Amino acid sequence: MEYQVTIEPSGHRFTVAQGESVLAGALRAGLVIPYSCRGGSCATCMGKVVEGEVTYPGGGTPEALDETEAAIGQALFCMAQPGSDLVIEVRELRDAGDIEPRKLPCRVVAMHRLAHDVMQLDLKLPDSERLQFLPGQYIDILLRDGRRRSYSLANPPHRDDFLEIHVRHLVDGEFSGKVFGSMREKALLRLDGPYGTFFLREESERPILMMGGGTGLAPLQSMLEHAFEIGLNRPIHLYWGVRARNDLYRHEQLAIWAAKYPHFTYTPCLSEPLPEDQWQGRIGLVHNMLLQEHPQLGGYDVYMSGPPGMIEAARRDFRHHGLLDEHLYFDSFEHAADNMIAPPEN
Repeated sequence: MEYQVTIEPSGHRFTVAQGESVLAGALRAGLVIPYSCRGGSCATCMGKVVEGEVTYPGGGTPEALDETEAAIGQALFCMAQPGSDLVIEVRELRDAGDIEPRKLPCRVVAMHRLAHDVMQLDLKLPDSERLQFLPGQYIDILLRDGRRRSYSLANPPHRDDFLEIHVRHLVDGEFSGKVFGSMREKALLRLDGPYGTFFLREESERPILMMGGGTGLAPLQSMLEHAFEIGLNRPIHLYWGVRARNDLYRHEQLAIWAAKYPHFTYTPCLSEPLPEDQWQGRIGLVHNMLLQEHPQLGGYDVYMSGPPGMIEAARRDFRHHGLLDEHLYFDSFEHAADNMIAPPEN
């Protein structure tokens, strides 16, 4: 059984399965409403039930909802489950400025070597906390002396049990050196976020071109998973540029998605393939590969993330091929010097 939920004043509608929370249904539909703990203890997700009825697991009401609030129709949507179709009043988050960055402790619960110089860290927040973010945003890892290292979130908002970041091993990288050297699972870190205006614009109707360089894939992976989850059917073509075949650390997963979703196309590009790669695919600069197949960019939304050189070359050339600045979204992964606070340096 499914129930229909309508949000006022926007009029957005989504369905919630029996036994599912209102928040879970909203996130699955790509509608972001405030939340933090997902456990009924912080009241961040509080809103009003205008029509219909809700219940809570185990009966009763969550600890953060008092009797007076419940009596006037207030509900905690991270826990509330529909007992009928609902009309609710709650603030929606549609822009990066709607989400307040937070400083939180986290624990490294898993480390996965994705490539010879790329490590995936799975970070777990305290049981009473969840981080709300838009697909494509990044977090700062706080070093002991207050300096920061920024990493894009690779997981989508609906899959937030753990936060996934991709860390490239930099020769002079203090944090990445620790990740590839002394860090072990269960290590404690502190993060601050989310930040950034690089996120998926769901309201547009234009087809999407994505371009990633190296670990610039991370925020695009978040966007793609989110788009697939909410049923976004606009055509999406991803170009991923790396040096050699062993740098394509998500190649198999992207190929699976391309086979599964007819509206998604994936093109890997190598700039310096090795003889042993026996590469039969595209060779060259990734933005040139994109332009060969899409020489007229005026009708597209373009999302790109990766090294500054790639970003600047693409911005220059894409303008000459009709792309308007208001339809271009990018994240430049600048390597931070030890005395700097910088944007993502994945």
